[in-house]
Amino acid sequence: MKYPLVVVIGTVLGCKTAAPPSAPQLPERTAPPEFLSSPHSAALGLPFSEAVRAGGLLFLSGQIGNVPGTRTLVLGGIGPESRQVMDNIKATLALHGAALDDVIKCTVFLADMSEWPAFNEIYASYFSKHFPARSALGANGLALGARIEVECIAYVAAAP
Repeated sequence: MKYPLVVVIGTVLGCKTAAPPSAPQLPERTAPPEFLSSPHSAALGLPFSEAVRAGGLLFLSGQIGNVPGTRTLVLGGIGPESRQVMDNIKATLALHGAALDDVIKCTVFLADMSEWPAFNEIYASYFSKHFPARSALGANGLALGARIEVECIAYVAAAP
């Protein structure tokens, strides 16, 4: 009884009472997500989309250092694989109307965290305007025995 009495007194005296919080309103969905692929990704027959466009965001599946359209990793270890990963990301973005400067977030998976400095040097050379937000973690076992995998989110104009 004590609490309702306080609310009544506050209202009678002209005090404003706080309204209960309302549930956040989600933006209205203007278009369904687009599940995107390319001839290179389709040729591999893997059970995931190369990218998904949802509103103004483009989500790229993880990229490894494979030769495009094949399941073959480039030879030479972390350096060549890192370059190929970034080239694959750049090509996938371009195919779907975006560029590296549109990337806002990356997640990096390394088979060996001691290779972080080598990857980081190559990664940094691919961005000219800004660096995306980024997370990195060590992973035990990447696809095809890769040393590195990177997934990205880009901010792009919504598809017409």
